[in-house]
Amino acid sequence: MAVTMLAGCGGNGKGNSDSTEGNTLKFGCFSYSESLDPANMINAAWCNSRYGVGECLFKYKDDLSVENTICDEYSTEDNKTWVFHIRDGVKFSNGNDVTPSAIKACWDVLYANKTGSSNPSKFMDYESITADDEARTLTIVLKQAKADLRKDLAYPVFVILDVSGDYDLAENPIGTGPYALTSFDSKTKATLVKNKYYWNGEVPYDNVEIDFLSEDNKAMALQNGDVNLVENITSASDLETLKKNDNFNVSIGQGVRCGFAYVNEKGILKDDALRQALQMALDHKTMCEVTVGGLYTEGISVLPSSLAYGYDNLKNPYEFNTDKAKKLLDDAGYKDTDGDGIREMNGKNISLRYITYENRRLSDFAQAIQTQLKDLGIDVKIDSMNADKEWNLMVAGEYDLCDSNWITVGNGDPTEYLANWYGKSDANFCNYKNDKFDKLYEQLETEFDEAKRAKIIEQLQQILIDDAAVVVHGYYNSSMISDKTVTGADIHTADYYWLTTEIAPAK
Repeated sequence: MAVTMLAGCGGNGKGNSDSTEGNTLKFGCFSYSESLDPANMINAAWCNSRYGVGECLFKYKDDLSVENTICDEYSTEDNKTWVFHIRDGVKFSNGNDVTPSAIKACWDVLYANKTGSSNPSKFMDYESITADDEARTLTIVLKQAKADLRKDLAYPVFVILDVSGDYDLAENPIGTGPYALTSFDSKTKATLVKNKYYWNGEVPYDNVEIDFLSEDNKAMALQNGDVNLVENITSASDLETLKKNDNFNVSIGQGVRCGFAYVNEKGILKDDALRQALQMALDHKTMCEVTVGGLYTEGISVLPSSLAYGYDNLKNPYEFNTDKAKKLLDDAGYKDTDGDGIREMNGKNISLRYITYENRRLSDFAQAIQTQLKDLGIDVKIDSMNADKEWNLMVAGEYDLCDSNWITVGNGDPTEYLANWYGKSDANFCNYKNDKFDKLYEQLETEFDEAKRAKIIEQLQQILIDDAAVVVHGYYNSSMISDKTVTGADIHTADYYWLTTEIAPAK
């Protein structure tokens, strides 16, 4: 996916900002977005949810089913017209009532923004949205029926924020979550206070201070007492040190992120034998367990083994075997004729451009793959850059291998993620084409029966494996680490829920 993304819509003033005394949680995390406008980019939308500022009509549970939040009841007869009842008594953190009209107004702003990279219509493409404040209902008529629209509306891009009066889409979102933002500087710090209007129980902390830290500084900040809580320490040695220290609580769980490299079939890797040999030459087990110190769980498919999409039924025809990989290339006529250690194809050295970026240890995978393919007689040139530049090169098709780390079921379902390999999709930046895959994908888009959908998804995974279409590193194990002053800091399967009311002062 993937996966594979805030904020937005502030109301009048700064929301509930009158609490400066009382208990304080100090949270250290990476700054994933320069803006808090949910229309700006997906990372921004996620941060709204992660910081406890905004909520959606629904929320994902750890099994990726959904539960009611701002919506308490819903109905549909044909999966095209959906009626959502908005819970009574919910207020924004500035005290304004959350009405169906207020929700529609926020989404209107989101859909009207044509400059941001978030595209809500790819999740919910509608004919009409009607708000009835007296009945407290929001009626959505889709252009095409959906199996479960609730899963899309739980996605953080559909965060509910107050856009009445003067609002600041980038720095002052006013939501319904347990905490209200009082300041935001994406380079250094954000501060929040308890939302005194919060509808869903007691808010544990009066104040929250978020320090934006580099990946290398999280563990040190926690050990020095500068913060009480951090997310996703990516150094295996730091993580192991914290695990062994009784002063810290370490929560690790296999989430729904897949680390993988796109294979661009428009270039040299359109060759079947080369792709197949590449797959057999890579020791993913060692890379996951040693190279990145267990931060990933080895796997063969683009969807994590933890999801209920038939992973145990999948077969890998390209298991790690360097000798077989070399023989395959020999048989294809790709040999090193000039003794420089690199095989040739059509008289030219086989050289791959591998683009990657410094996040979630992807660059470590790139370096390991470079080393292993050198033994196969394939040259790999690594080009490491920031995520934005890599994205632009991926879209332009200027790569052979391109690292990524996606939330695979970002909206509770892998359909959108699997579009990365659908021949007719604008998201197919790897130029993959398989008619059987495309036909099954189109069936998936119109199939509502969950058991049948799961079987189609299993088949789609196997096709990608058989075609050696993706280099799958493994499945990222997310983490949340706290000191002993904090309780309830467990990592959730969905990567959207960090500062929740479950996290509280230890007694």
